[in-house]
Amino acid sequence: DVELVESGGGVVQPGDSLRLSCVASGLDIKTSTMAWVRQAPGKDFEWISSILRNGVITGYRSSVKGRFTISKDNAKNTIYLQMNNLKTEDTAKYYCAAEVKIESSCRRPDEYNYRSQGTHVSVSS
Repeated sequence: DVELVESGGGVVQPGDSLRLSCVASGLDIKTSTMAWVRQAPGKDFEWISSILRNGVITGYRSSVKGRFTISKDNAKNTIYLQMNNLKTEDTAKYYCAAEVKIESSCRRPDEYNYRSQGTHVSVSS
């Protein structure tokens, strides 16, 4: 079975940084498109960024561009999301997602076959 286990969330102040990690088991991230998505209370899932099998990053949603960085370590079967200069509007539950059906759909959170349990990120002064 595929399992995605993430960690690194927490409560921080505006301007702080956090790094989320997501370890995959039952799935080789070298052969899967991976992504980070989030869901704020009462809102739909938002795509944040994706990283393709070959390591190419497909981009970032505009509100996090320049502040968030996706990366992966194939040897550890782990992806990361470095979040800098966090803002109150970044408050959400963050998920990693794996294995999109078609790479061209990688910006659609509902197109992934697997999703982690989520970790809360709360940004508040």
